[in-house]
Amino acid sequence: MARTAKPSIDPVVWHPPKAPPRAKQKRSEADVRLDVFDLPGAGPEDVVIDAGGNVLAGLADGRIVRISPDGQQVDTVADTGGRPLGLEFVADDELLVCDARRGLLRVELATGRVATIVDRVDGRRIVFCSNVVRTADGTVYFSESSTKYGLEHFKADLLAHSGTGRLSRLATDGSIDLIADGFDFANGLALAADESWLAIAETAGYRISKVWLTGPRAGQREPLVENLPAFPDNMSTGSDGLIWVALASPRNPVLDRLSPRAPVLRKIAWALPDAIQPKEEKTVWVQAYDTDGVLVHDLQTQHERLHMITGVCELDGVVWIGSLTARTIGRIQLH
Repeated sequence: MARTAKPSIDPVVWHPPKAPPRAKQKRSEADVRLDVFDLPGAGPEDVVIDAGGNVLAGLADGRIVRISPDGQQVDTVADTGGRPLGLEFVADDELLVCDARRGLLRVELATGRVATIVDRVDGRRIVFCSNVVRTADGTVYFSESSTKYGLEHFKADLLAHSGTGRLSRLATDGSIDLIADGFDFANGLALAADESWLAIAETAGYRISKVWLTGPRAGQREPLVENLPAFPDNMSTGSDGLIWVALASPRNPVLDRLSPRAPVLRKIAWALPDAIQPKEEKTVWVQAYDTDGVLVHDLQTQHERLHMITGVCELDGVVWIGSLTARTIGRIQLH
């Protein structure tokens, strides 16, 4: 696909909280047992695990692949024709897929058939469908990172701090509702066990917010974890009941210094060639929080072929991790 021209940005002034000391550390204190497995393509942005222990991930070329539990066999099960990001099982043989270019899709794994479910919300085309969760009754919630900038220009949203992320609901009757908006790059989602609320990662805000889905506070939000040491990306609820968070890169001091300053400085930074713009730090980093926002696991290491961690999924003490850019997935053994 041809690369599109850079869009203009209209930055807003934002005062980020002072980065915690953890943002400057290169490794966690815990010993991280990391295995890495090669893939026949780049960018396994999100990872989910099926009933057989296989890992599924969407690649940059549009393919969705299934990886065996030992990481040795990789099969293509579908091709969205776009860029698959967040994944969620409907059943063992069916996936919901957030495609950055096509919107919310349904994929039949047995046949490879791909169908578009939602490509507009409130009459506005989805330009950056990000992550998705499904409740027990079949209600679907999905996030849009930005309504201004697509995946190819995600850095534009981080510099502009547009605050145009949205959370929407696809009800079982097919109706689509906007639940909440104004998020700072809405990203990963994770449901509470009783489905009364969900957690949403705000990548540009360095926080995880809680959005109430039921009861008198439905639609309201409150902080769950604030002032994270890194950029949170996709999330998932593990078999341990914890909320697992992929951390793409530690906080960038240059970006933090630019945010409260005159917007023209960020316009200049965006106009610079990609080679000299602020870049992510190459690290492998995931965390896990309980439902009160208390940190339980903090796992960070380095690997030459795996970085920019954007997907995480835990099952029975095994943590699988994906990346927006790498040609590998990772596996961390907790025990």
